[in-house]
Amino acid sequence: MTATKEQAPILSLNGLTKRFGALTANDSISIDAVPGRIHCLLGENGAGKSTLMNMVFGLLQPDEGEIRLGDQVLKITNPKQAMAAGIGMVHQHFMLIPVFTVAENMVLGHEPGSGGLLDLNSAREMVREISARYKLDVDPDALVEDLPVGIQQRVEILKALANDATYLIFDEPTAVLTPQEIDELMIVMRALRDEGRAIIFITHKLREVREVADDITVIRRGKVVGQADPSASEAELASMMVGRAVDLKVHKKEAEPGDERLVISNLTVASPSGNVAVDDLSLTVRGGEIVCIAGVQGNGQTELAESLLGTMTPLRGSIVLDGKNITYDKPAKTIGAGLGFVPEDRHRDGFVGEFSIAENLILNNLSEFSRYGSLDLKRIEENAKARIEEFDIRAGSHTQPVSSLSGGNQQKVVLARELSRSLSLLLASQPTRGVDVGAIEFLHSRLVEERDRGTAVLIVSTELEEVESLADRIAVMYRGKIVGVVPSDTPRDVLGLMMAGIPHDEASATVKEPRA
Repeated sequence: MTATKEQAPILSLNGLTKRFGALTANDSISIDAVPGRIHCLLGENGAGKSTLMNMVFGLLQPDEGEIRLGDQVLKITNPKQAMAAGIGMVHQHFMLIPVFTVAENMVLGHEPGSGGLLDLNSAREMVREISARYKLDVDPDALVEDLPVGIQQRVEILKALANDATYLIFDEPTAVLTPQEIDELMIVMRALRDEGRAIIFITHKLREVREVADDITVIRRGKVVGQADPSASEAELASMMVGRAVDLKVHKKEAEPGDERLVISNLTVASPSGNVAVDDLSLTVRGGEIVCIAGVQGNGQTELAESLLGTMTPLRGSIVLDGKNITYDKPAKTIGAGLGFVPEDRHRDGFVGEFSIAENLILNNLSEFSRYGSLDLKRIEENAKARIEEFDIRAGSHTQPVSSLSGGNQQKVVLARELSRSLSLLLASQPTRGVDVGAIEFLHSRLVEERDRGTAVLIVSTELEEVESLADRIAVMYRGKIVGVVPSDTPRDVLGLMMAGIPHDEASATVKEPRA
C-alpha cells in the first residue's frame, strides 16, 4: 500500500560529506525529505547536487555523516538497499536497456514469475495500472529505443513507482523535455506529493523551482548556503546560487541584419551509426543577427554543428560562408574562412586541459604568434593578459592550466580565443552549459556584442530561456529538419509544440484553441 504523509517518517541527510582526492564535492550537507512536500535542491552544475543524491541512492558512500529514516540509521551501499528503504531515483541519464520493452525494463532485478519463467503479463498489467493512475500513458510492449525521450523519462518514473517508492529523487529531469512535457512532469510531481510522497527535485532552472517547490535548499560549491522561500524572485534565487547580484535579462538593441553570410542549402548528414541526422536542411544567417536553433537534444543539432566546422562530411547539400563553398572543407580551412566555433563539449573539443591559459588562447592561430618557426613567447603572454582582463577570466596567472579553472572561466577562455580575431560566423553550441549564472550573464553580453559587430551568430541551445533571450530569429529543429523559423517573441507553447515536430501554423492554431 502506498505510504501516506502521516505514516511515513522523514528521510534526513545529516552532515553528509564526500571527497574525491583533494576535492570536497559535498561538505557536511544536511537536508530533510518530508512526505507530502517537494524539496528543491537548487545549484549550478558542479555544485554537488547529483553527488549528494547518488549517496542517498547507494551509488556512492559518504565519507562522513549519516542518512536516517525517522529514528533509524540507514546503511545504503547499493541501489537495491535504497529501493528496499522506499527510495526511488529518476536519473538525469536514463538507466534503461534500449533493446528491452517497457515492461521488461520495469521488472529488471525483481522479475515476477515462478519456476524460473518470467511472467510478462504481470509486468504489462503493472505498467498499465501505474500509467493509468498517474496519467503517464506508456505502451508496455514498446521497445525503449523506439520511444521519444519524453516517454523514456515516463518509463524511468514508472520504474521508481513500481517499487512503491515513498521518497522520490528527480535528478535534473527536465533537461531533455519540451515545455509541454515539463508542464506534464510538474503535474505528476504535484500528484505524487499530494499522495504523501516526499519529492527531492534537483535542478538549476529557476523558473521550475518557483513553480513546484515547497522547500528550497541552495547549494554552492558543495556547501549549503541557505534556504529560500518559494515566493523568492528568480533574481533572489540566482544571487544565492552565485553569491552576488545577477542581472538575468539580456540587454540588446534591435538587430540590424545585413547581407547573407551563412547559407545552408539542402544539407543532409549521417550520424556515426549511419542514420540520417540532418535531413535536407536549409537555413540562412545574416550578418548582425543571432539565429538560435531550438530543439530537444538529439535531433541532429550536434551533427549540423560538426558539419559546419568540417569534422563531419555531408552526404549532400552545400554550406556557403561569405560566398565561398566550404561544404567539404576541413576545420583548418573553415576556421581560416572566418568561422569561430564554441563546441558543446568544451572539455573534449574546446581546450587542452593540461595547457596553460596562454597556450589555449592561441590554439587556432599559431602562425600569428610565431617568428621564424618559433613561438613568440612575449606576444603570447601579452595576448593572454589582455584577454584575461577583457573577458574577466578569474585566474591566478596566465600560466595556470585551464583544467584548474571553474566551468564558467573555462568557457570564457574558449570564447576569448574565438573572438580574438575577425569572424564571418560565430557558431556556439550550448554556450552556457555547465556555467554558473554569473558567467552566463557575461557570456550572453559578449555574444550580443559580436552580433553588433556585424558577425553572423548561430547558437545551438536546448535551454529555451536562453533561446528566447538571445535570438533575433528562432529555427526549431526536429529529427534533423527545420520545422520552422519564427520570431523571438513566439509564444513558449508554440515553440514547445514545434519542438515536438508540429509545423508552426498548426502549433499556433492549437495554442489559440480554447482549453477544454
